[in-house]
Amino acid sequence: MLKKLLLSIFASSIMLFAANVGDLSSVKTLKVDRDMTKIGKSCVECHAKETPGMVNDWKESRHGHVGISCIDCHQVKKDSPMATQACPGVKGTEVYISLLVTPKTCQRCHPNEVKEFEESGHARAGLQVHAKAGMQSLIHHFEGADNPHTKGSPEATGCMQCHGRVVELDSNKRPTPQTWPQAGMGTIYPDGSVGNCATCHTRHKFSIEEARKPAACASCHLGPDHPDIEIYNNSKHGHIFNAEGNKWKYDSAPDAWEPGDYRAPTCATCHMSGIGDLKTTHNISRRLKWNLWAPKSNLRDGGFDNAVKVWKEEGKFTKGNPVAGHPDGHKAARAEMEQVCKSCHSTLHTKNFFEMADKHVILYNESYYAPAKKMLDELKEKGLIEKDQWTDEFFKIYYHLWHHQGRRMRQGALMNGPDYAHWHGVFELQQDIRAMKKIYEHRIKTGKID
Repeated sequence: MLKKLLLSIFASSIMLFAANVGDLSSVKTLKVDRDMTKIGKSCVECHAKETPGMVNDWKESRHGHVGISCIDCHQVKKDSPMATQACPGVKGTEVYISLLVTPKTCQRCHPNEVKEFEESGHARAGLQVHAKAGMQSLIHHFEGADNPHTKGSPEATGCMQCHGRVVELDSNKRPTPQTWPQAGMGTIYPDGSVGNCATCHTRHKFSIEEARKPAACASCHLGPDHPDIEIYNNSKHGHIFNAEGNKWKYDSAPDAWEPGDYRAPTCATCHMSGIGDLKTTHNISRRLKWNLWAPKSNLRDGGFDNAVKVWKEEGKFTKGNPVAGHPDGHKAARAEMEQVCKSCHSTLHTKNFFEMADKHVILYNESYYAPAKKMLDELKEKGLIEKDQWTDEFFKIYYHLWHHQGRRMRQGALMNGPDYAHWHGVFELQQDIRAMKKIYEHRIKTGKID
């Protein structure tokens, strides 16, 4: 009986897989008759044999529907730093291609989306990693153990897959294994552009439906330090999505995806989507009042992020603008977020929710972060913190207080995830602060670290 059940599940899985990705055997013999250039047809037909999965994704995409083919995105000028003729189909011709498709290409048709992205906190994801000496030391010295045989593995397999980093090319203009493949939001390309549209709209399908579902964000916004997908699933919004989200409509046009297409918001609904008079934005910082990721949460009154602007104009890595948000400040940001909420909730419901969530952020700032930082600064001043901070018990608790528990407390409050606002948040913080006080008082009294 169990064997029959397992076979039935396996058969159903195969049928579902086939329904989703198409029959690749038919893709391999694909012939293109529509109005495309000769080289465009040649690329599609050759790659249908060589990489049928890619062509099948393209065949089902909006790009495929309107006749935008491989060459339209991959062709570059001969003097491009990424120009190559490594593909046999163009070798010896006047056509040069790049294996990488950068935001400079995407902005030819999507200029507003690229501009808004460059003004957002997402855009500094890779640049700030290069700019922060502490992160470089953590990646290469503490985590990488200065091992010359495995150099770059912590970054290539971990950090850059979400943050992005500078892509480096070999002598054949092919990206090096230390820097590619990556899906980093803030990928930095040899042509100077920053960003990665395929992080949310994975290549070569570039689906708006995919980007509107929580899974698009979950690959990076998870885990102990920013468990956003876990918090979402803990919320009533996530409860409704998980119960019936597979029946909702996700393919409405931008600025036309409204309640009714869905019964509860996803990440994209609150942070990006056009609702009512509110316009769609690719600046995910625009509707945020606080910077909840920082050691201390400050109001986002710093205007747009500037890391990409500095990179393009001066070629410098910077930490960007930690209080980037709405160009008119935190009140305008909150007003836009409330406009999203009010499409489903009453004004009283929305105002009451944010009043108490804001107080939870202030509670963190005033009752946990401020005393913890004061103790740390005093111990450092008196030479009572280990030179290698990762061996110092006080410092390790301080780091987890803001980077793990503190983020969970604040993000849980503002995303309506009660278990994270409380048990994974403030409950652990009240234990952290007591443990830190005990160590602090002992060191101050004895003048010793032990």
